Amino acid sequence: MGEILIGTSGYSYDDWRGVLYPESLPKEDFLRYYALFFPFVELNFTYYTMPKASSLAAMVAKTPSGFGFSIKAHRSLTHEHGPGWQDDAALFVKELAPMAGADRLLAVLVQLPYSFHHTPDNRTYLARLLSALAPLPLSVEFRNDEWQTERVYDELERRGVGVVMVDRPELPGLPPAGDRITGNLAYARFHGRNAEAWWSGDATSRYDYLYSADELAVAVPRLRRMAKAERLLVAFNNHARGNAVRNARELKAIISPT
Repeated sequence: MGEILIGTSGYSYDDWRGVLYPESLPKEDFLRYYALFFPFVELNFTYYTMPKASSLAAMVAKTPSGFGFSIKAHRSLTHEHGPGWQDDAALFVKELAPMAGADRLLAVLVQLPYSFHHTPDNRTYLARLLSALAPLPLSVEFRNDEWQTERVYDELERRGVGVVMVDRPELPGLPPAGDRITGNLAYARFHGRNAEAWWSGDATSRYDYLYSADELAVAVPRLRRMAKAERLLVAFNNHARGNAVRNARELKAIISPT
């Protein structure tokens, strides 16, 4: 079985005080403190703001040598791509160089929206985007079940690109909660199962959900199958009120009891 790393999507949340962070801890110390408890973190701010090499180098310096990062691709590459996307891709690769060069970059998360349908134009764009980002370790998250085909999986495998498996509400059109692996990296993201807010909610309410112990236990066999890869990243995205911290800790205790 490969290495299983369990962490959260984001870390810099004020409502995690009292759940993970001490009430008096300065926010600039959140990452250093987080790294005492978890082996990796997903960085979400890179979706909203193009990352800077200096900022990423500072984050590397704040964390121990074995700590890793998954970085979400900037929205100009996934959700809002236009004529200048190739320049944005080249800049993104350049700015990630300090983290990649320090061997701390575990994955670039290419999260595509539900509106990114399985069309010829979108297939061509995705192929070009993956080629442009190819120097980086890549994993693709599809939010639309149209992409769940053997042909897509085979192409990702050929490119050495991982596919992200998601845990989400049972709603039509969303990808199934599978255990597929492509490339050398397995990746699972737990978004919660808040069906009522999935389509209408914002970035907080959509993922406002606390998994029960039974729900996590049911997911464990699927995760163990995915752990046949060299490494499995498991990220909890249900960040509201520290739910991601609670569930990450609980899943770790189930998978690796001490």
